[in-house]
Amino acid sequence: MPYTLYAAPLSLYSGKVRGYLRWKNVAYREVLATRTVYLAEILPRVGWPVMPVLVASDDTTVQDTTDIIDYVEANEPGPSVYPRGPKQKLAALILELFGDEWLLFAAMYYRWTFNEEFAYGEFGKALYPELPSAKQLAKGRIDGGKFKAYLPLLGITPKTAPAIEATYEEFLRAFNAHLAQHDFLFGSRPSIGDYGLLGPLYAHNYRDPASGAHMEKTAPRVADWCRRAHAPQHPLMGGFIEGDAIPDTLIPVLKIFAREQLPILVSTLEHWQAWHVDNPDAVEIPRMIGMREFEIGGTVENRGIIPYSLWMLQRVTDHLVDLSGADKKSAQGLLKSIGADALMDLNITPRLARKNFKLVLA
Repeated sequence: MPYTLYAAPLSLYSGKVRGYLRWKNVAYREVLATRTVYLAEILPRVGWPVMPVLVASDDTTVQDTTDIIDYVEANEPGPSVYPRGPKQKLAALILELFGDEWLLFAAMYYRWTFNEEFAYGEFGKALYPELPSAKQLAKGRIDGGKFKAYLPLLGITPKTAPAIEATYEEFLRAFNAHLAQHDFLFGSRPSIGDYGLLGPLYAHNYRDPASGAHMEKTAPRVADWCRRAHAPQHPLMGGFIEGDAIPDTLIPVLKIFAREQLPILVSTLEHWQAWHVDNPDAVEIPRMIGMREFEIGGTVENRGIIPYSLWMLQRVTDHLVDLSGADKKSAQGLLKSIGADALMDLNITPRLARKNFKLVLA
């Protein structure tokens, strides 16, 4: 097999990569990321406990879902998940960022609010498959509890719970309506944006039983999309809508990004720049650089400042910088139509990069 994927069924980002690899129709084998595998393979290769991790046939190690997808795109033939049109590519990059970093709210909230016991069992089965079920569950409570403890750092508290539910329900309605007319975000081929959404929607909110039943009832087309995007019936098939058109049905989804996530990204940039002034010699960037107020659905709470989201945002702003003439005007028109004007002149400095599987100054 050209590729080995270290992953697990319960892992949000494993679901994103697995769906992509299946559609790309590349040969790979998946190895369950057990505790033994972490110690023997992942930690020696990456240096910290994380999944998914992809290892190529030449022993190249790739970590981070975006890096994994881009590595396979660069090394395998066939259709791409990146639309060529300036507007469609812009929207796809925005929605990958939206899925990876914003739907994480709903994914973590619904798992640990409505599926906690199931999640503990899944952690135990994934990390300790050699143990009997009772011991798996006991171990799973310990390891899963570490993830549950992150909720306040993400801004997931009893105070924000109603707003998280409301914005997620709004998203489900909008995406469900879109899928009444299109198989995927931009037609009959999945895009990088689809895979950004797939991680939280499939691995947490579809696969976890309580939230999965809720999705089947309230947004059945989204549940069907989860199944199709994660295990595609026709790999490498489909195409993007001609003429670089953005479906009208996607505008409500993009407006949620502009209203809810974009202000947090702008605030994160301001805090990142201030942090860099105070830490001018820092090369490796911490996963969090402090706490700050944020707003979701009109509710104000505190959450961690996560610089990684700016690395993802750079993909959007770099695309905008590369455009000129009619293409640039077209992309700016899309941003204005969804209320994301702030993106048009956003300059992310100092720039971020990923090196040796960590976030660093570019």
